[in-house]
Parts: sequence; structure tokens; C-alpha cells
Amino acid sequence: MPDLHTADEATMLHGWVDRQREQVAGLLDDLSDAEARTRLVPSLTTPLALVTHATFVERVWFHHRVAGRTRAEVGVPETVDESWTPTPDATIASVRTAYDEACARSRAICAGRSLEETYDWNGTPVTLRYALHHVVAELARHAGHGDIIVEQLRAARG
Repeated sequence: MPDLHTADEATMLHGWVDRQREQVAGLLDDLSDAEARTRLVPSLTTPLALVTHATFVERVWFHHRVAGRTRAEVGVPETVDESWTPTPDATIASVRTAYDEACARSRAICAGRSLEETYDWNGTPVTLRYALHHVVAELARHAGHGDIIVEQLRAARG
């Protein structure tokens, strides 16, 4: 990873997205599949759901909006609420693989693009700069949620 303290803007933004991707992926480290599905809050938020949702975030922002493919083509649901529900057969391994692959594809899609390129976001033009900032904020927020849940799960082990 490049030194983000003095990097140019594009390197810095891509680097911060990658740092947050690592934090989200790390939520599944050292958990059992049962722990990863455990709900400790009334919402659908579990470690497995957080990484499933982060995969959706990658696909909807970069594979759909930036690459210009349809939601159906990239395999994302029409509503964000649906992105919080892992499939019944999902495991830590399968969700982590899907997330890693989505992140790698996002990096490839963004490589060499100008931060000034614009894309449609529900009828509003946004730049790649905006999308990267948005994804940093969203992944950081969810990684923070996940940190608390994972801490509670590990504490429950005794």
C-alpha cells in the first residue's frame, strides 16, 4: 500500500478505500460461521451481513454505476435492504471470496480513470471522486458497526 500521507489525490482516495475494504473483510476473521450470522441488534446487522452488504456497495457503485452495467448484469438487488440478507448457504469463506472478487473487479474498473469522470446516481451526476469518498465513508461506518458486534461475539465466548 502506498504512503497515503503525501500521495496525490487519486492514490490517496483509492488507498483509503482499500484500507476500509481491509477493515470490513477483517470482520470475519476468527469467527465461526454461526457467530458470523449471530444477530445482537434488532436490525439485520451481523458480521456476515455487513460483508454481504459491502459486496453490494462495491458492485452497485463501481460495477454498475462506474462501469455502466445494469444491476441485473452485476447481480445486485434493486433495493439496498435486500443487500443485508446473506443467502441461506452463505459461509464466511463464500462471502469473503465474493467480497474479495468484487473489490478486485472494482479496482480494475477504476484503474486509470479520472476523478472528474461523471456517472449517474439516481438522476444526479456524480464524479468518481464523489463515489470514492462515499465508499470510504460507508465502509468505515460499517466497519465500526462490525467492530462492536465482533467484540461482543468474542466476549460471549468467555
